[in-house]
Amino acid sequence: MTDSGQIPEFDPQGPQLVYVAVADHIAARIAAGELVPGARLPAERDLAVEYGVAYLTVRRAAGVLRERGLIVTVHGKGTFVADPLPADGSTPRA
Repeated sequence: MTDSGQIPEFDPQGPQLVYVAVADHIAARIAAGELVPGARLPAERDLAVEYGVAYLTVRRAAGVLRERGLIVTVHGKGTFVADPLPADGSTPRA
C-alpha cells in the first residue's frame, strides 16, 4: 500500500456530480496503489456507507469506472480492479 496522502479527500460538496466524485476518488485509490489490479472491491452497499452516499450513487459510479476500464464486474463473484489496468491513462471521463 502507498501513502494515502496521495489520494485527494472525497468532497461530495464540490462542483461535480456526486457519482462522478465517487468514481474519481476510487480511480485515485487505484492509481495510488491502495486498490491493486485483481483486488476485489467492497460491495456497493458497503462503499455507499463508506462514502456516505446512496447505494445507487455507487452503482452509477461503478458504471463510470467500468467505462474507463478500471474495474470489471463478474456476475455472482463481485467487482474487481481491472488486471491489467489501462496502460495509456486515456480512459474516458464522464
